[in-house]
Amino acid sequence: MIKTILFDVDGVLLSEEHYFDASALTVWEMLISNKYLGLSPDKFKTDYTAEEMKGIRERVFINDQILKLMKSRGLNANWDMIFLSFSHQLIHLLSQIKEYEFEKINNWCQAPINRETLLEIGRVLGNYPVKMDFSLFVKEFEQSEATKQELLGYLNELAYEKLGVETSIFLKGELWSVCEHVSQEWYVGDEHVSASTGRPSVQKGKHGFLANETTLAPQEEISELFDFLTTSGYTIGIGTGRPELETIQPFHHLKWLQYFDEKRMVTADDVLKAEQELPGSKSLSKPHPYTYIMGLKGKGTSVSDCLNTSLPIKNGKDVLVVGDSLADLLAARQLGCQFAAVLTGLSGKDARNEFEKHKADYILDSVLDIKGIL
Repeated sequence: MIKTILFDVDGVLLSEEHYFDASALTVWEMLISNKYLGLSPDKFKTDYTAEEMKGIRERVFINDQILKLMKSRGLNANWDMIFLSFSHQLIHLLSQIKEYEFEKINNWCQAPINRETLLEIGRVLGNYPVKMDFSLFVKEFEQSEATKQELLGYLNELAYEKLGVETSIFLKGELWSVCEHVSQEWYVGDEHVSASTGRPSVQKGKHGFLANETTLAPQEEISELFDFLTTSGYTIGIGTGRPELETIQPFHHLKWLQYFDEKRMVTADDVLKAEQELPGSKSLSKPHPYTYIMGLKGKGTSVSDCLNTSLPIKNGKDVLVVGDSLADLLAARQLGCQFAAVLTGLSGKDARNEFEKHKADYILDSVLDIKGIL
């Protein structure tokens, strides 16, 4: 009998579309802006129209084919997707000049790449007629069976194959942090970026998307669902890859916070904090079940207590995870609980076959259909 329900946010309660727009704009900026590689600084601006953003996203992600490939491999965090896309394009650009600049390329690949390094790389690239080619991503990553965080490691294999250099820099590190900061500038805007990242904007003039969230069912009907669940005695929580600011503020605006104990609202900030406590570079983001374990135990539970939780948990049938991605399903499977897939994520109704293949316990057209399960 279900007693606890843990919701993902993007693709379940709120639309991911603005996140994917911000992700495409991040990759685009880091390639063309003179604050980064500077390949086409005259084409960069901080205030694109909806139609212009649509065109950039179609180009950068090849009509979302790249996003869908990464999602199908269990990669769920937008920052990882941005890092993967930009780094792949960087390797492609460097491959076009390796005949002339091998020594510099080798040096760049032996130390963490920060923004100053990108500026240096951009100045060198500017001496050659290099071209971006986003269409290579799907072709080259389909040659690998890498999944989840292994996809980041595959970048190092591609660097050896395409550049002839041995490197391990294409993992979470300084370049990943640069990607994260740029994406936060786009998503939260100048007003909130310091609160989000602890750093000011590098490229000012961005308004952000926080005040323009789109719900995946009528706001009032989702509120009624939360009210029904809480008054019926269910414990509800959140397990999201969103940072805290981008979770709490929209929930406050939508008047949803009143239904949740904030100790059970686990965000990317909680996961990142936990990762920083661990030696090495172990990832705790989905499909690792850490997010949902903390959602069950509550914030304040130590990282070690969460990680030492015996899996699958006892009474797993009492817990229902509601998500839209393979990463959510895999996390729920490790946890040993039930999983309800909703078809309102990036792939929409097309995701049904994948969820059927992985034997999701329930497949729903909308988060509102949870009432039918209970």
